[in-house]
Amino acid sequence: MAGHSQFKNIMYRKGAQDQKRARLFAKLIREVTVSAKQGLPDPTLNPRLRSAIQAARQANMPKDNIDRAIKRAAGGDDDANYEEVRYEGFGPGGVAIIVEALTDNRNRTASDVRTAFGKHAGNMAENGAVSFMFDRVGMIRYPVAAGTADAIFEAALDVGADDVVSDDTGHDIYCATDNLGMVREELTKRLGEPDAARFDWRPQNTIPVDEKDAETLLKLLDVLEDSDDVQRVAANFDIPEEVMARLSS
Repeated sequence: MAGHSQFKNIMYRKGAQDQKRARLFAKLIREVTVSAKQGLPDPTLNPRLRSAIQAARQANMPKDNIDRAIKRAAGGDDDANYEEVRYEGFGPGGVAIIVEALTDNRNRTASDVRTAFGKHAGNMAENGAVSFMFDRVGMIRYPVAAGTADAIFEAALDVGADDVVSDDTGHDIYCATDNLGMVREELTKRLGEPDAARFDWRPQNTIPVDEKDAETLLKLLDVLEDSDDVQRVAANFDIPEEVMARLSS
């Protein structure tokens, strides 16, 4: 889930960790499979597959699981035909939400997403009703240990990035989508492998959310992310840090 609180990314998690881990593995394997099917099965020649593999490794997925998914996809042994779909809508407080999914049953996924919005004070919208409030960007993330904010900023601008946002959780480097592969390659030479490198939705502005709406909004985002088909959720909320602390305690 990508959102913003004090213009920082917020990760909000709760519930049974084992179930979360199994669900995360399923999502990551799906992304690896689709990436290998749509491009070459060699990650050095397929930036999307390379990013998917990196994300799986960050989640401590066994290497054998990743290799099997790539081999199945490359050999045509995987029967599932996933398609990429995007849904847009509004959550409590007028927060704009984008939901990206990989699904083998569009009707099922659309129904799940619509139900989640309906049960949590939100409503679906036509494609384009929300996405114009975001910029489609390349995003590369490094941990805090990769360097100081000044050092990361200088390195990123040197290789063609457009912006860097650093906080106590890490460094988010933004670039044009067409430049993502090149910027990642050059940063990898200087800083090592990033934690993540992907296309993302970056809010142009954020919407302040009070505590009442924040609780319902975070439940909505949790439900959306818990869907097996949903890969990523972006939203333009701004929740005060003290409210986030109370809600996540």
